[in-house]
Amino acid sequence: MAPLDCRAEIPRRPKSSAAPKGRDSVPQSSVAFATRIATVLCLASFGAALAASRAYALDDGAEAQQVFSFGGMCPNCELSGRKLAAARFIGGNFTGALLVGSDLKGASFVASNFVGADLARADLRGANMFGSIFMNANFTDANLAGVQGRGVNMVGAVLARANLEGASLPGAQFVRADAHDAQFTGAQLWAVNFAGAHLERTGFRNALLIAANLAGAVLTGADFSGANLAGANLTAADLSGAKGLTQMQVDQACGAANTRLPSGLTVKACKGDTNVIILQSPMATKAGARRRIVSY
Repeated sequence: MAPLDCRAEIPRRPKSSAAPKGRDSVPQSSVAFATRIATVLCLASFGAALAASRAYALDDGAEAQQVFSFGGMCPNCELSGRKLAAARFIGGNFTGALLVGSDLKGASFVASNFVGADLARADLRGANMFGSIFMNANFTDANLAGVQGRGVNMVGAVLARANLEGASLPGAQFVRADAHDAQFTGAQLWAVNFAGAHLERTGFRNALLIAANLAGAVLTGADFSGANLAGANLTAADLSGAKGLTQMQVDQACGAANTRLPSGLTVKACKGDTNVIILQSPMATKAGARRRIVSY
């Protein structure tokens, strides 16, 4: 980055001519004031340029505590094993980036592109993934406990054995994702789309799957103990051998003749699109609690 020239360019009068008096004269105090303003603005510009450059300049030998990205591009970046706790990826392009085993606790991924990124064994506890894209990304054995964010796109992602306990991902897209043996214990998964996903032996204990789309998902051996399936779509889903699934839970959902359930359980047929009103917080009881409408 070329150095900034912080010398103020203030027009000066020739020494040979005295400054005329009257309306066109410039008091010395005004010149000094203008000089100070120009210097401050130049220093501010230098500071902004330095902050923005951090999105692009990561020393191979340094461990960054925070990374500020303002529309930065770093496809196929090698960031494996880095300590990036509380890092912020804002509007960045990190397609194919390698973050294997990286420390990303409390990181923010806001409107960023991580298509095909490798985050296997990464620690993402408490991360914010608002509006970011992780299509075909690898989260194998990653710790995503407590992650949150609306509109997260994980279509085709691999989350085998990943820990998403207590995650809050309303409206997330897990279409065709492979999350076998993953843990969603206590997760808030309102209107999440798991269509065609592989969820064998996945744990959904006490999870909120209200209005979730599980059509065509493979859920053999999944644990639904205490899960809320109100309005969930089980069409063509394979829940054979599912654990903790009761008739009361199934009665709150809907499916079709091709829905496979544990022996003795039956499901009513889905009737097409339905609007479901969901409290912003399922525990909210105060009058005027915020609501949102979800179609499934």
